[in-house]
Amino acid sequence: MSGRAWVFGDDVDTDAIAPGAWMKAGIDALAAHCLAAHDARFAREVRPGDVLVAGRNFGCGSSREQAAQALQHLGLAAVVAQSFAGLFYRNAINLGLPVLECDAAARIPAGAEIDVKLETGALRLVSLGETLRCAPLPPFLLEMVRAGGLLNQLEKRLAGAQERKPA
Repeated sequence: MSGRAWVFGDDVDTDAIAPGAWMKAGIDALAAHCLAAHDARFAREVRPGDVLVAGRNFGCGSSREQAAQALQHLGLAAVVAQSFAGLFYRNAINLGLPVLECDAAARIPAGAEIDVKLETGALRLVSLGETLRCAPLPPFLLEMVRAGGLLNQLEKRLAGAQERKPA
């Protein structure tokens, strides 16, 4: 997967990602205000396949899964950060949004073309000709992301179990 980098700093909280004032308005409105407190252009200009890059503790704050859902709704290919709040990390994986921890995330410039390999954790800065190493997703989490999230993965497993069941 590849796209353009949108760079944010440390401690970006879930209220900035999914502003509370828009929580009851539905995912379209919520996503339209995603990260507006940090960059008013983000929700308007982000394109499917782009990658959000952040510093430490991305997704801190409340446990609202709508934060990961808003990013996914905007079409982000992945979120790369130096570290994630635990609940945000798991909510993203459960929804099928790839998240990668990368100590070198601060070296990624805004607007850089990025190519991400989830299997290896390799993050190539296309225009700079440089490859950064991120922590790859463990195989069981990668499987969940590829299935489109936890519920999709469970549905596939249950459907497979039904097919194998003797009549």
